[in-house]
Amino acid sequence: MTKNGVDHEFLEYLVKSIVDHPDDVKVDRKVDEMGVLLTLRVNAQDMGQVVGRQGSTAKAIRSLLRIVGIKNNARVNLKIEEPEGSTRPPRKPMGDSER
Repeated sequence: MTKNGVDHEFLEYLVKSIVDHPDDVKVDRKVDEMGVLLTLRVNAQDMGQVVGRQGSTAKAIRSLLRIVGIKNNARVNLKIEEPEGSTRPPRKPMGDSER
């Protein structure tokens, strides 16, 4: 998989650069047969900056992580955890036609 968690370091650096509470950014990294799963947690007030309008920032971050993964022969996925105290309603599951 990726060398020394380059994907982990990249995600942490990128997200800390765009949020107002960089000390609250936490990234967990798990490797299994499916590839690398990075789980991101940020301050509830920073969720809007990380997700962006209609998820555009989150999509861009995922695209960049995919490139970092390809460069290191790994499949990298990102999960953004909903912080406690969030006022956003729960997501509806997407159907195949909506993707």
